[in-house]
Amino acid sequence: MNDKLIITVIIFALVLFFFVFQLLRKGRIPVKYALVWLFAVIIIFITSIIPDLMENLAKMLGFELLSNMVLCIFITVLIFVTIILTVMMAGQKKKTTLLIQELSIIKAELEKKK
Repeated sequence: MNDKLIITVIIFALVLFFFVFQLLRKGRIPVKYALVWLFAVIIIFITSIIPDLMENLAKMLGFELLSNMVLCIFITVLIFVTIILTVMMAGQKKKTTLLIQELSIIKAELEKKK
């Protein structure tokens, strides 16, 4: 990696760190999700400081180019995020259904009392 790219990636990591920190400070993101993003920022920062680390890892894993490994990692992460969000959405749907049923029961009981 050339020096300009390293500096750009470091600046990107710092901006992302402060953005996540602000979201956490304002209470717009839970701590458990902020920790995942902060961990990602740390990885980005370390790999930008030591670019040979990623290149050696790519060669060890059998990737011809570093960009192929990075793309594979991003696709894998996106698949996991999609699965996690799907599970969370299904859980929210169950909770919403349960709340609607409970509300209907409470309304029916109130109507009977009137």
